[in-house]
Amino acid sequence: MVVKISKPKTKFKWRVVDNHSPKEIYNRALYLSVFVFGILGAARGMDEGAVAGAVYHQSFKDRFGLSDTTKSASWLANRKSNITAMVQLGSVGGSLLASYLCDRIGRQRSLQFLCVIWIVGAVIQITAKTFGHLVVGRLIEGFAIGQTTTVGPAYLSEVSPPAYRGLFGCIFSGAVYFGIFLGYFVNWGTALHLPYGDRQWIIPTSMKLILSGGIMILSFLWTIESPRWLMKVGRDEKALKNLCRLRNLEADHPYIISEMSDIQAVVAQENAAVAHYSFLAKFRDLLTVSSIRYRFFFIGCLSQLLGQWSGANAVTIYAPTLFEIIGVEGVDVMKMTAILGVVKLCGAYFAAFFLIDFLGRRRSLYIGIVLQGVCLLYYAIFLNVVPVAQIESGNLSTSQFHASKAAIAALYLSGVGWTMGFNSVQYLLGAEIMPLRIRSFAQSIIMVLHFANQYGNSKALPSMMIAMKSYGAFYFFVGVLATSLFWCWFFIPEVSGRSLESMEEVFNLPWYLVGRKGPILCPDLSQVNHIAPQSTHNTIEKPEEIFIDEVMPAENTSSDEGEDKDNKDNEEKKTKKETKKEPKQEPGKMV
Repeated sequence: MVVKISKPKTKFKWRVVDNHSPKEIYNRALYLSVFVFGILGAARGMDEGAVAGAVYHQSFKDRFGLSDTTKSASWLANRKSNITAMVQLGSVGGSLLASYLCDRIGRQRSLQFLCVIWIVGAVIQITAKTFGHLVVGRLIEGFAIGQTTTVGPAYLSEVSPPAYRGLFGCIFSGAVYFGIFLGYFVNWGTALHLPYGDRQWIIPTSMKLILSGGIMILSFLWTIESPRWLMKVGRDEKALKNLCRLRNLEADHPYIISEMSDIQAVVAQENAAVAHYSFLAKFRDLLTVSSIRYRFFFIGCLSQLLGQWSGANAVTIYAPTLFEIIGVEGVDVMKMTAILGVVKLCGAYFAAFFLIDFLGRRRSLYIGIVLQGVCLLYYAIFLNVVPVAQIESGNLSTSQFHASKAAIAALYLSGVGWTMGFNSVQYLLGAEIMPLRIRSFAQSIIMVLHFANQYGNSKALPSMMIAMKSYGAFYFFVGVLATSLFWCWFFIPEVSGRSLESMEEVFNLPWYLVGRKGPILCPDLSQVNHIAPQSTHNTIEKPEEIFIDEVMPAENTSSDEGEDKDNKDNEEKKTKKETKKEPKQEPGKMV
């Protein structure tokens, strides 16, 4: 007998189907925890959007010396970059601090701690009257923002079911553009409706207080500490309790038992390996253990180095300047910048919901890099061919005017390419491929490199656009993106849908096989990905539709393997029938 297996209904065309998990694991408790840690990504975006608009307002320029006509262009560019890049400099220290706190006090308490620092930094900026006052506030805010990129991705990777880990991780990276969107639009609103004055930049900056305070309050109400971290620090009972809450299942459910078994096996193995695991020992492992070294340098570090020098950060922070370069004037600069925020936000969540788990990490990265590279190449060619567009009083011909509109569209689409490519993987990969014993530490070091490169990029771009001319800087970004295509093909393995506990096998292969053939040579054999879904009470409504192993193959199967399986199944069924028969009655006794 052949039994047809029913397929789950899909609400839209592209959707990841989780055939290994009971439906109860996707529940309110999980979604609320993911939301709070995911929206934490808006911290960095809110700052970038707010400062990008602030340096455009004339009141801000006058307050902090950016409109001093007695100073040279290079001096003003350096002062501007000091303001915009100071958060990135502080974030380097914040990332290092997170490597200690995240493992010491947990993911939940780390989030609450960084929110306090974030609030302090925002208050100092709002009350700033001098350049030094402002820079100190932005440096302190950087200590908070640097921690978000370790705390958020680490937590999301640990609580997410494997099938949707990419989606949940990209909620964090997408939230970056939710923050940028808010920062851009509030700046546009103040430029449009408020007269000249400090309120034009103070109101957008004060939005940081609302966001940080809201996240901290919600962390007490909605979040559940990571079971993997609790297991790592020896709090097994609390870990089981939290896992049951996150999965909405009883402790004796096969899914919970399987997931706990996977976690316990890895934690026990790593605890034995990390007895007296010092700070220096972690550094030693990054350099000497081949599987960790590959993940750290060839994936974690290169994703930050190539991603940050691909030009995306330049487009985000200096968007108003770039729009002015191609002829946009007045308040329309802020309007175009606000639209860029909307485009990036939509692109980020389109990638999160429809690409990162459906197409996988590699294909999403391919698509994003190509789109971003083509768009930045057009922008560079436009600036090269139409130099008059860079002159304030330049008069564009009809064809040049239309080409400038296409250059605006190219900036928008380059943002979409970034959100689909590098932005989707730069937080996700580092958090999901590292072993538990070193995950927070390695992610923190990777984020140090992230912010160090972002700081260098923010500082360098104004000077690059003077020394190399505007188009030269963008030709450089295109060259970085071309290099990134080879890096993605050769070094990045596809880990979509794998459990965290199965990553080690892929990276134990020879380095030249990991990226191209790793997932094929090392399939995921973890228990949690090989359990048939059941209901909450361990009852099976339709066993023939769920337990595929019990379904008999078609009668016309001719292979020896099929016949052996038929015989085995028939014998098992015969045995079950015999055990169910009533006892044979003795002669002369009534039944």
